[in-house]
Amino acid sequence: MDRSQSSPEPAAPVAPSPSVIAPVRAVVRLRHQVRLLRKRRPSPPVAPDPGAVAPRVHREQPQFFTFDGPAELASRPARKRRRRSRLVLYPETSRKFGPRAERQSRAQRCLLLLVAIVGFQVLNAIENLDDNALRYDLDGLEKTLQRAVFGQPAAMGRLVALLRDYLATHVHSRPLLLALHGPSGVGKSHVGRLLARHFRAVLEDGALVLQYHARHHCPAPRAAAGCREELARRVADVLARAEAEEKTPLLVLDDAELLPPALLDELHGLLQPQRPPRFHNAVYVLLSGAGSAEVTRFVLQNASRAGRADRAEELRAAEEELRSSLRALLVRQHPLWEAAAIVPFLLLDKRDVVNCFRDEMAEEGFFPEQARAELLAAQLSYYRVAGREFAVTGCKQVVATVNLL
Repeated sequence: MDRSQSSPEPAAPVAPSPSVIAPVRAVVRLRHQVRLLRKRRPSPPVAPDPGAVAPRVHREQPQFFTFDGPAELASRPARKRRRRSRLVLYPETSRKFGPRAERQSRAQRCLLLLVAIVGFQVLNAIENLDDNALRYDLDGLEKTLQRAVFGQPAAMGRLVALLRDYLATHVHSRPLLLALHGPSGVGKSHVGRLLARHFRAVLEDGALVLQYHARHHCPAPRAAAGCREELARRVADVLARAEAEEKTPLLVLDDAELLPPALLDELHGLLQPQRPPRFHNAVYVLLSGAGSAEVTRFVLQNASRAGRADRAEELRAAEEELRSSLRALLVRQHPLWEAAAIVPFLLLDKRDVVNCFRDEMAEEGFFPEQARAELLAAQLSYYRVAGREFAVTGCKQVVATVNLL
């Protein structure tokens, strides 16, 4: 073979395909990153040799003044940093369950509803109490009685208190029976007229006030049966009218000690709770002179206690005994007074009689001169006990005496 013949040229190297180079580069890159992360990670602490001497650590002194010495500062343990609790992350696709709420029973709901209803009823009842009491203007009545009635402050206070308690509501289980007892001339009939005048004004209907006088409406010759029928009819008419107007009527019976037993039986029947509801809503006022001897004896025996502050409690206890004795005396006459509220009227002092003269003189057009009123009052008869003077006939003769001027 000819050497001059040129030898064949070596073949050119074949370049690797891109599909092989890309994974290799990725592997190299990841390996390089792993090496860098290993270099940055701190090396684990080396266990100290037990035989080696620990190097002396130089602790910097604090930049502020304290009372602790260097030894105490060195012995203090280093504070541990409080690690914050990591938040618990729930996957978005998971269901979150909260704490189960306690189920309220139906009985508890019914109880709450009942409490609300009762509270509303109580508030409504309180408003009705105020409205019903304001209708009768009892404050104005009290001022009128205290100004126009002389010598009876305790009786007027008890009378107004009983009316205030009864008239606070419109619905009652039985009527109110007031029994005003005392000697002649102490102001019982005068109080009856003042009550009738006041109730006519506040009720705006004179037909709801009944004034019955035993001497006039049922005189002695008249038969008691006819008086009883007439009284029952008149009372029924007044109560029916009051029920229609939703008001409390007033029935005043003067000279009750002169009423025949048949009329007392009729009144006693009107007060029974078995009657229809319209009979329960009424105020009866009985004016009587029964028990005047008991009242006179009480005043004369307790003349030294009246007006003394140190014996006020004793006087109140004696007045309670007087009411009890009057009730026992009256119940023996008729059972009507068992349900009555007794209001005793006491004897009038001489200065009260003088005030009666001055008031009557002013009404008749005379000048109410004090000296002249005292001169007229001196002409009357008095009980003289413990340095005090009590009129025997009260203000009964004042009107007749002034008319002679």
